[in-house]
Amino acid sequence: MAQYRVLIDANDEKGLVYKVSSIFFNLNLNMVSNSEFVDRVNNKFFMRSVVEGDIDAAALRKSLVEILPKKSNVRVIEPKNKDIVIMATKEMHALGDILVRHEAGELDANILAVVSNYDILEPFVSKFNIPFITVSHEGLNRAEHEEKILKTLEGFENIDYIVLAKYMRILTPRFVEAYENKIINIHHSFLPAFIGANPYKQAYERGVKIIGATAHFVNNNLDEGPIISQNVIQVDHAYDWQDMQKSGRDVEKVVLSGALKMALEDRIFVYANKTVIF
Repeated sequence: MAQYRVLIDANDEKGLVYKVSSIFFNLNLNMVSNSEFVDRVNNKFFMRSVVEGDIDAAALRKSLVEILPKKSNVRVIEPKNKDIVIMATKEMHALGDILVRHEAGELDANILAVVSNYDILEPFVSKFNIPFITVSHEGLNRAEHEEKILKTLEGFENIDYIVLAKYMRILTPRFVEAYENKIINIHHSFLPAFIGANPYKQAYERGVKIIGATAHFVNNNLDEGPIISQNVIQVDHAYDWQDMQKSGRDVEKVVLSGALKMALEDRIFVYANKTVIF
């Protein structure tokens, strides 16, 4: 039987779970799993269901829209691999973790290419038989370089997500707008603390006892996009900032791969610069 993911966000009102479940029942669909959440402060209802049966996706969506409050968002998604592009600079750890997990079949993704402003990582990426595209920034200003990257990305028929695996260049509003809520970044600190450059040095100078990493969607405010996933490890006075950086890389790669996996499985709702994740 076919399985589909049904994602709903709407203004909350009494009986929504019953109404949605009734649609599934009337269409002879089996509910394999279900999660829901109500943000009472903003009166927002979120629901993610996996259903199976003889499914007409368009008809299912139409039936749900008819019984939900006005301006509800309803997505009926067939589970399948999503097309992603990874962008990197020089560091291997976050990129490598994704490539290994992909090779092991842990990620529901087709990696279309790895794009970098250096060719340093090309020998490593080639071991996974994934195209590597170098778009050098040498001799170009930021706008010119970004324009070349955008043209490269336009060469792909569809991109569901762009993953910044330690891509160390700030994206302009034009780039972010072109891929709104599709760019996932790993930031090497526990946001909102220590934004911007060299957060490990900032953390060392502040004398922190934990360091962490944050995966988030990119918006036009530096390191302030909706947070998807975070984690931390303990450190102490014996660590200098370089030690913190080395330890932090293990957290970074796990957090980024975890966030990507949630996105690929359609578990993330974005609203009000926050996320609801099932």
